[in-house]
Amino acid sequence: MLFNLNSTHKLILFADSFPTINTPHHSFFLKPVPYVFSPSHKSEIAGSIIMLVYQDLLTGDELLSDSFPYKEIENGMLWEVEGKWVVQGAVNVDIGANPSAEGGEDEGVDDQAVKVVDIVDTFRLQEQPSFDKKQFVAFIKKYIKLLTPKLKPEKQESFKKHIEGATKFLLPKLKDLQFFVGESLHDDSTMVFAYYKDGATDPTFLYFAYGLKEVKC
Repeated sequence: MLFNLNSTHKLILFADSFPTINTPHHSFFLKPVPYVFSPSHKSEIAGSIIMLVYQDLLTGDELLSDSFPYKEIENGMLWEVEGKWVVQGAVNVDIGANPSAEGGEDEGVDDQAVKVVDIVDTFRLQEQPSFDKKQFVAFIKKYIKLLTPKLKPEKQESFKKHIEGATKFLLPKLKDLQFFVGESLHDDSTMVFAYYKDGATDPTFLYFAYGLKEVKC
């Protein structure tokens, strides 16, 4: 079944097909796994389904959605999100055509399918050159100056109190981190980090929680 958004951002049920949610910028395929609605998601279930998208507070780029569960670490300063390598374009979609009448071959699977990381592909994250320690500390100092005025007073205090701990958490991982920004490639973007934990085959992403703005779709 296909879910789409009308001008009032309500989800509408259409004909049977692969479950998809479309936002103004992206399409999200619903994962065939149980979903636990958390009060922190503030999702409205009665009458409509609300999806949460997390935008870069500085640029407005979409960086994450509640389709990807997160874990708070470092006093809530960082969100840890598990990414996954997936095959792009390898979804077999039955459009009702008769294969024998259309040439006799199964055309439902794209021969050009490639492997991508789901979070990077979904939000069109743009990889950036790596930082050394000096460059990273300079970035953090600049980021604090840019982000602090955008926060509410109570969040400003918490941000200033805990950003040092988050920085110390990231510094030892610098050589293993990948660096991403949103699709606008703005110079003053919030940075998203990814790395592979010991023995992992899929990447773990790290987000600055205070640099995200929650938007209902």
